[in-house]
Amino acid sequence: MNKLATALLAALALGVAAAPAIAAEPIEGKQFTRLQMPQPTEPNGKVEVIEFFWYGCPHCAEFEPLLQDWKKKLPADVSFRKVPAIFRDSWVPGARIFYALEALGQLDKLNDAVFNAMIRQKINLNDEATLFDWMARQGVDRKKFADAYKSFAVDGKVRKAAEMTQEYGFGGVPVLIVGGKYMPSLEVGTYADMLRIVDGLIAKNRAELCRPGPTRTC
Repeated sequence: MNKLATALLAALALGVAAAPAIAAEPIEGKQFTRLQMPQPTEPNGKVEVIEFFWYGCPHCAEFEPLLQDWKKKLPADVSFRKVPAIFRDSWVPGARIFYALEALGQLDKLNDAVFNAMIRQKINLNDEATLFDWMARQGVDRKKFADAYKSFAVDGKVRKAAEMTQEYGFGGVPVLIVGGKYMPSLEVGTYADMLRIVDGLIAKNRAELCRPGPTRTC
């Protein structure tokens, strides 16, 4: 085989090997959009991913198991957090539930149960008496939960969640925001497709954050 043929075959092999990486690059305007007003992220040098959700949203409940599996595989340089969206007053109790459970260290245990109670069992957890009784049946101290639910700390977090819902400018849930500025399209196909786009956006944001220094490996 002559040198020219060898070079051509090598170039073709390189192109085939590189194709998946090129295909995985999210397409702006089709697979993701930029927030009109980019938002600050946590100053820890990590790629930040935020999920906005609502406990009364069937789509959020359907997405949750897939999201939890995906979250377990995130690399160490990615930080993930959930924020309860608040589009109207009726969404406030769900946000209070989230932050009260978080404060009591019960969120991982009861997150799925809250989805199930509100969506499948049609329990009105927006009613405080019903909510506090339900929590007691789940093994949570009724008074401790009620105190956390009405606490100043939870008030502040709920106000912040409402502000973020407005500032990030999304129109529905569930939605993921990468790096305070990238939002995958909600109409890309399946939730698995959306997470693949998020993976691509994480890589994109990682490259943007990559700077020489002792605290980051590039």
